[in-house]
Amino acid sequence: MTGTGTGTGTGSETEAWRRVAPEGRRFLRGRRSALARLAAWSLLESAHTFLGGYGVARALDDGFLAGRTATGLAWLAAAGAGALLGGLALRGVFAGLADLVEPLRDGLVRRAVRQALDRAVGDPVRAPGAGAVSRLTQQTEMARDSFAGLVLTVRSFVFTAVGAFAGMAALAPVLLLIVLPPLLLGVAVFLATLRPMAAVQRRSLDTDEALADRLGELGEGLRDVVACGGQAAAQDRIEPLIAAQERLARRLARWAALRTLALGTAGRLPVVALLAAAPWLLAHGVTAGTLAGGLTYVVQALLPALNSLMTALGSAGTRLLVVLERFCAPPHPSPPAPAAKAQQATGPARPGAAAAELRGVTFAYGRGAAPVLDALDLVVRPGEHLAVVGPSGIGKSTLTALLAGMLAPDAGTVLVAGAAARRTPDASGPDPRRTLLPQQAYVFTGTVRENLTHLCLAPDPGDVRSADARVRHAVGALGLDGLVERLGGLDAEVRPGLLSRGESQQLALAAAYLSPAPLLLLDEATCHLDPRTEERAERALAARPGTLVVVAHRVSSAARADRVLVLDGTRAVCGTHAELPARSPLYRDLVGKWNETTDG
Repeated sequence: MTGTGTGTGTGSETEAWRRVAPEGRRFLRGRRSALARLAAWSLLESAHTFLGGYGVARALDDGFLAGRTATGLAWLAAAGAGALLGGLALRGVFAGLADLVEPLRDGLVRRAVRQALDRAVGDPVRAPGAGAVSRLTQQTEMARDSFAGLVLTVRSFVFTAVGAFAGMAALAPVLLLIVLPPLLLGVAVFLATLRPMAAVQRRSLDTDEALADRLGELGEGLRDVVACGGQAAAQDRIEPLIAAQERLARRLARWAALRTLALGTAGRLPVVALLAAAPWLLAHGVTAGTLAGGLTYVVQALLPALNSLMTALGSAGTRLLVVLERFCAPPHPSPPAPAAKAQQATGPARPGAAAAELRGVTFAYGRGAAPVLDALDLVVRPGEHLAVVGPSGIGKSTLTALLAGMLAPDAGTVLVAGAAARRTPDASGPDPRRTLLPQQAYVFTGTVRENLTHLCLAPDPGDVRSADARVRHAVGALGLDGLVERLGGLDAEVRPGLLSRGESQQLALAAAYLSPAPLLLLDEATCHLDPRTEERAERALAARPGTLVVVAHRVSSAARADRVLVLDGTRAVCGTHAELPARSPLYRDLVGKWNETTDG
């Protein structure tokens, strides 16, 4: 938010309310039973409030002032019983509150994760950082606590006011004419401070997220910053945000002081008005007990409830609105791509095109950094089995990330099936052109069958037998019969924490085998398998229809490929396993070490 005036804050507040209100109504409509239970328990609080002031009035007028002590004590006992009733009601209120608060928090956590994933898929280069973590942790808990406090205080004020106003109407309706005007005046003054205070709260959260993101970026590159003597430049980027947070904190403190003044006005004027009108009331037939009962309602019921309400609305209410607005807002659009990345507009795959192609691709992690890939040209033919080898950190995983569309090149073009590798931000669902298997295998809690078929298209309900046959064929082709049997069969539940890393990779490889994607990208996806299991898996994946690109960590894996791409940091060489030792000193060394190991 760039505006700093009250007018801007008011407009933003109105827009925030328009975004939040519809979803809030849907949330509450879905939990009518929980609201009904809260209202039922809260009615007991109204009874407690009613008995508190009415019992005092009757104890004085019908008891002590009339010379009937026993009657007075009986009415006070009734008022005391009302207090016990209020305690019982509060216990039920807290039990019912969880039925509203916990679903809200769970829903916000799911939405925060979904928003972060949408941003990551839409623009992997600018994937969410510390700001997303702040939203998932701090802001969801802030919304949960604020919502709980707001529900408690608003509910308490409403039902306390119902009991107090009913009691004053039962004692002497004229009491309402004296108490309500100053009470409403104080509330109106207080409500006038809410919108500008919410605007400041919103800007404070914006600055907090920006500061968290910037500190996260700085933390990742802190060693490089110190090594290059960039402390002053880094400090210049952080200090303005810290100073802005300090200014906003002071503005919030000033608004809080004004809110306290409004609270004092609303809290004291009704008492002053009632005391000032006491002679007139007594002269016009209002009894001393009735006057005492009215003061009891104002001092012991209305004013504490009003104090809690104003405090909650002034802090928890504005904070809740600002936080919920961030969850209701649509994902931020991805920034426009620079000219070097203009190729990212995804089009339909072209028949007969290369399975994957890189044209003069250059990529570096950060401005001024040495390129990981520099002017790389590569064509992967349909149905080809390509292995990628090279030292650790040389750019093998970067290459697969470019082909998977997770990264955008700084220069050049990356194509998959003749269309841009990166998809447009509005694309949804997995890309049907390729499947990427990283080193960390993805296995989830579900059945074995679900873990094997989650990359497949939705099955035809009438083709269950054929789908089952394909799953069993994949299990046999990759040699997973023993693993599936040990897990309890295809319909047994998988517990990821009980699997070894090799077993997790085997399940992930079978899922890739069943994937309809014509391009499979394996980024050291077999590193936890023994050589024989790895060979069987790679041969099975190479035999399936489609193209296979494997980041190899063993030369034996490269030897099985149709071609091998060697990345050595200065140049890339591509050829067959037989011809590369003569063309690439790095590959010759790798093969020599492998031969020594196998001979030994």
